[in-house]
Amino acid sequence: MDYSPRIIDAFAFALELHGKQVRKLSAVPYITHLMAVAAIVGEHGGDEDQLIAGLLHDAAEDQGGLETLATIRELFGDTVAGYVEGCTDSYTIPKPPWRARKEAFIERIEGADPQLKLIVAADKLHNVRATITALREKGNAIWGGFRGGRDDTLWYYAELVRVLAKGWSHPALRDLADEVDALQRRAQALGYEG
Repeated sequence: MDYSPRIIDAFAFALELHGKQVRKLSAVPYITHLMAVAAIVGEHGGDEDQLIAGLLHDAAEDQGGLETLATIRELFGDTVAGYVEGCTDSYTIPKPPWRARKEAFIERIEGADPQLKLIVAADKLHNVRATITALREKGNAIWGGFRGGRDDTLWYYAELVRVLAKGWSHPALRDLADEVDALQRRAQALGYEG
């Protein structure tokens, strides 16, 4: 597949928005997450718009809300903006309560088109892998850095696998399901005194 210079523009925009951020519970530059999501989308056959949305999937949620979404629409078109909108669970700071936000997101994703589901699966796949790594290195101390804590975070990922699977079968979803299972096994093996 041939990609256009729009991808370079999207990366530059993502870097401008997220260049000073780091990943939760680490000093890893946030841009690496965006690059990983885009790479997973590309590895699983995503087209250029999906790959760009992978780079920008957190932009509106974390860096400017609806104004940023409007800029994405202007720079990259309606399709990319629609994917970013589909990946966004809140446009406001402070964000609404965690559980209600995640429940609404799960409900919305259940009926999403397969193109959006691929981006969501890629995002969650990279997040789960990072969580497994953190759990391996730091143990149960990591759960304090998650708004949902241990139990709700595990619930959220399991529910996402369940709803993404409705009407969609894809290698990225199988990868996500495997990683969520691995996370649950590791969390269970460590035990937890919440």
